[in-house]
Amino acid sequence: MSDVKNNPIGIFDSGIGGLTVVKRMFQFLPNENTVYFGDTARVPYGSKSNSTVIEYSLQDGKFLIDKNVKIIVVACNTASSVALDELSDKFNVPIIGMIEPGAKLALSKTVSGRIGVIGTNATVNNKAYSKELKKLNPKVEVFEKSCPLFVPLAEEGWLNHKATLLIAEEYLHELKEHNIDTLILGCTHYPILAEIIHKVMGPEIHLIDSGTAASIIVKDYLIENDLLSDENKNPVHNFYVSDVPSKFKEVAELFLGTEVENLTKIDLEELIH
Repeated sequence: MSDVKNNPIGIFDSGIGGLTVVKRMFQFLPNENTVYFGDTARVPYGSKSNSTVIEYSLQDGKFLIDKNVKIIVVACNTASSVALDELSDKFNVPIIGMIEPGAKLALSKTVSGRIGVIGTNATVNNKAYSKELKKLNPKVEVFEKSCPLFVPLAEEGWLNHKATLLIAEEYLHELKEHNIDTLILGCTHYPILAEIIHKVMGPEIHLIDSGTAASIIVKDYLIENDLLSDENKNPVHNFYVSDVPSKFKEVAELFLGTEVENLTKIDLEELIH
């Protein structure tokens, strides 16, 4: 068991949005080794069919298992909404998604019971958060809205751009009309735009970052199962991608707020075989 303690936390996403989850992991679990895989050659998952997302997720999970991870965090809301059961059936490590942690945190914050969700088309169409919130509290009212343009705006680094503000106002005005008091950021890119989202929604609205919620759950699990890494070591963080788009390092460092080292491109054949 002592060897397993120092095995890394595995995290995967369809691209680089999941790095906002990695950033939270660094904050909550500063002594843990991590392995991140971003499937940048096949991004986005949000526009793919459920069966394709499941197929890709199983390949991503296998890649992390081969790196001897002790737990897998699915840092992709789309994959979390459709592939968790298959991942849990396939792999003998705990699988933590974004949906349940985010829903539980939202329910702990709401007073009115009126909760908004923004996400990709796939996450919203699958009603992933609505189903989870209703399962946990049937009385809650949920209002969902897909905001696909937030992803390229976040990756462009347009965090305080007037175009981003205009698009946010267009997307979010109907959620404001529903008088929600809590808003789930149902895509891992969206925390990058939290400042503008808050500006549009108002400072009294609770913004729920599923990466924060998932990090708390991972930390609790590791503590309960005596799997926290030994504290007297410098953690190693390895980043793998299936393609290295232009600006990847620049955008990744924007998302993480720190320098990205140990970045490796793998061939898709490594995933598929």
